[in-house]
Amino acid sequence: MGQFTTRTVVAIGIGAALYGILGLWGFSIAPNTYIKPAIALLVIFGALFGPVTGLLVGLIGHTLTDAIAGFGIWWGWVISSGITGLFSGFIIYKKSFSIKEGKFTKPHFGLLIATSVTGILLGLIFAGLFDIFIMGEPADKIFIQVGGAILANLLVLFVIALPALIAIAKVNKRSTNLKVEQ
Repeated sequence: MGQFTTRTVVAIGIGAALYGILGLWGFSIAPNTYIKPAIALLVIFGALFGPVTGLLVGLIGHTLTDAIAGFGIWWGWVISSGITGLFSGFIIYKKSFSIKEGKFTKPHFGLLIATSVTGILLGLIFAGLFDIFIMGEPADKIFIQVGGAILANLLVLFVIALPALIAIAKVNKRSTNLKVEQ
């Protein structure tokens, strides 16, 4: 779970690249704040591959987004994405949970919501405090940005990430019941 296998390195690369590109697209809801469907990737990759993969997809992917966009890298928000991916990945430590094997029950669903919401809240609070105390941004602007980002990320979690994981688990559950006939 914390080891770097070829599979996890490839997952980090693919997840970060997808996040880096998809992170450029979103719907504006507040000053410099968007509903970004790419946030779903942090939850999905975290739940599939664990907290280290979720963390690195968030850190590398958000850094790529900022670098490609050309407005500079906002480290507080980069770290915020990493925190979201990290916490979303903690679900894999529940032994009975495995999206890859189709093991995604109602208690798992609740636990994934709890870990993901915790990651979103902690990450965005960190980003806001970082912007105020390190970057010197005005607090009133940051409160609006963080509030908007919390609502946006929760919307993406519930509308995109969780339904996608349910679908992946259902497909994997069906495919694990296959038997070889002789």
